[in-house]
Amino acid sequence: MSQTPFKVASIGIGWWSDVLADAAVRTDGLVEIVSCFTRSEDKRQAFAEKYKCQAASSLDELLADPELDGIINTTPNHVHLETTRAAAAAGKHVFLDKPIANVIGEAKAITQVCKDAGVVLAVGYQRRRESHFRWIKERIDAGEFGTLVQAEANISRDREGKFELGHWRYTADGMPGGVMLQIGLHYVDVLMMLLGPIKTVSGMASQLVLPGDNPDVGTLMMHHENGAVSSLSTSYASASEYYLMNIYGKRMSAYYNLFDGLRCLKQGDTDQTPVEVGSVDTLAEELVEWANAARGNGNVEVGGEGATESLAVVKAGIKSVSEGRHIDVAEILNSED
Repeated sequence: MSQTPFKVASIGIGWWSDVLADAAVRTDGLVEIVSCFTRSEDKRQAFAEKYKCQAASSLDELLADPELDGIINTTPNHVHLETTRAAAAAGKHVFLDKPIANVIGEAKAITQVCKDAGVVLAVGYQRRRESHFRWIKERIDAGEFGTLVQAEANISRDREGKFELGHWRYTADGMPGGVMLQIGLHYVDVLMMLLGPIKTVSGMASQLVLPGDNPDVGTLMMHHENGAVSSLSTSYASASEYYLMNIYGKRMSAYYNLFDGLRCLKQGDTDQTPVEVGSVDTLAEELVEWANAARGNGNVEVGGEGATESLAVVKAGIKSVSEGRHIDVAEILNSED
């Protein structure tokens, strides 16, 4: 593996661009932030000063740099296609924050433009890399869980008082489905990784606490292709941050939550067994994986196709809320909406 820095630029400067730039710093020089661009001159100058990189005056100027290998794209969802297409046309690899897009047609187009240009597209789904989920996945693959039958998950945060009224992330146009697409998408991805593809979805949602025009509470009921059933609750209106993922198999089950960690219970046992797992720098790991894949060393774990499939699951949930019926994921994938 080459130790020459993989030179990247951050576009769409906001709080998450800083999180990913901090992760790049933790790659021991493998991924290096060399430039940035956003329309706000103050934001790009502040980012450039913080990360000691160049501030480009335009996206075209940034992409014209022959030494630039790729971009970390944290622009608003509705311009993901525009910005990714420009980067791909310039021969730059793309690390794109999830969701890949707001609509399936744009998700497919993003995937295709990167394929046509021969650049690597990675989509940021870091939650699947957490060590407790990796431990569960390894044992599912080894057959220790037996037949997978059910799962329940919850991903919640308290956003009251932190809400920026009118910000694109919290409007129906900017982030359709609200909390379900914003953070629920992460655990949809994990559930698909552990239990396999999802066939049908039924959704419920409410707006209870936060202002704006988007749900702050939502639940998805999902039927997986292997027959297993899973449920996912999401909330921006809870008292505190919370994560839960319980996976039930005929021979073994695993239970994870933010405060108690990971535990497992094998068929016939009466007491749960705590499971010690190490910590993983999930964000740095996915950036290094992307850089390596761009250099021909392996593949990214979540590319355009996988990101489009998980988007379709959430979109199916949103449609279920509005139409009051179960929605086939295939129906969404075959549409452009």
